[in-house]
Amino acid sequence: MKIAVEEDKCCGAGQCVLIAPEVFDQRDDDGIVVLLDAAPPQDLHEQVREAAAVCPGACIHLAENA
Repeated sequence: MKIAVEEDKCCGAGQCVLIAPEVFDQRDDDGIVVLLDAAPPQDLHEQVREAAAVCPGACIHLAENA
């Protein structure tokens, strides 16, 4: 799995950080998503899928076969 984020679409809700803190963080100044691991290990894939699904800005994009 490969992950990409569109920072300009992020609204700073922080749901991704709550669901997958090993993969996502937020900038201190404005809360915008920070991608910590663009290719997380298999055991985090389900959390990453959930984070992408609940993202209100739809800014998390997944490539499953990458």
